[in-house]
Amino acid sequence: MARPPARVLGAGLMGRLLACALAERGHAVQLFEAGGPDGAGAAAHVAAAMLAPLAESAVTEPPVVRMGLHALQRWPALIAALPAPVFFQRQGTLVLWHRQDAAEAERFRHQLHRTAQQLAGQPGLPALQPLDGAGVEALEPALRGRFAQGLYLPGEGQLDNRALLAALGRRLQDLGVALHWHSPRTLAGVPGAARASEGWCFDCRGLGARPDWAALRAVRGEVLRVHAPEVTLQRPVRLLHPRYPLYIAPKPDGLFVIGATEIESDDRSPASVRSTLELLSAAYAVHPGFAEARLLELSTQLRPTLPDNLPALRRPAPRCLQINGLYRHGFLIAPALLDVVLELVDGGRSPLAAAFGLHVDAPAD
Repeated sequence: MARPPARVLGAGLMGRLLACALAERGHAVQLFEAGGPDGAGAAAHVAAAMLAPLAESAVTEPPVVRMGLHALQRWPALIAALPAPVFFQRQGTLVLWHRQDAAEAERFRHQLHRTAQQLAGQPGLPALQPLDGAGVEALEPALRGRFAQGLYLPGEGQLDNRALLAALGRRLQDLGVALHWHSPRTLAGVPGAARASEGWCFDCRGLGARPDWAALRAVRGEVLRVHAPEVTLQRPVRLLHPRYPLYIAPKPDGLFVIGATEIESDDRSPASVRSTLELLSAAYAVHPGFAEARLLELSTQLRPTLPDNLPALRRPAPRCLQINGLYRHGFLIAPALLDVVLELVDGGRSPLAAAFGLHVDAPAD
């Protein structure tokens, strides 16, 4: 039996994943995007793409951790179906701090233990491993003598965000998805979006959906991309600090993505000198090799965020579904949200959503 057609609004990470999955399942898919095929306007284009559910539990709730654990298992299969290679690794997360920030480290450790208790028995939840200085050096020899303590979260991962967006773009073309670049749409501007007889409509526009979802707000982030071939970190590193906790994500060919800041703002202007200096100083404090790094890009991004900082799915009509509020967790939870959406398409309900603790609005009349 022929599957109903589908229209997807927004070609960021969620929109591309969903459009590919629907086309693979036999839907005739149209994808509408306000920007171009490079995805430069999407938050996913700037993100570090870390897949760290336990590390993120210090700032989020158990549903995100559950979705992140699910996604870690799903990413390899999703990447394997793409027409171009995408860097993906699961060498864990290393969490570090300087002596003067020991209180912040204790708070972080307490949050992680609390998550482990709340999710006791959850498959795939890594066990926190305390490290002394020798343990830090064993994982990252380049940090020898720089940190007396650390935490290791095994099994966590990362991927290359821009390679993934590009590979998904090629997959969309291979699947025959009708691509409408530079073609912004609202739900009101999609003919038949509220009528089941017209097929499915999926709204994945992120902050572009604010005309149709008033609760969305922007959280600004600032991210550096540097080339530092003298730095030999093998896995993402998080530096704890009470004011600007930092992450450093190593990518292939000596590239590093460095970020920290979160500001409640709609401001898309360039990063300030102050925040840039803080990022660079913190990175140098982790590894002095960053002093000779070449600054390739300093980007700002606005993350689509709901009041509780959790994702949500709404159904304003029987075959119209809004997916939004991924906040800073887009790459961490997108595969889980994808699988929830596919269950809803197939059967009208999602056992996965219940297992994750993800609320899905009831269908509209």
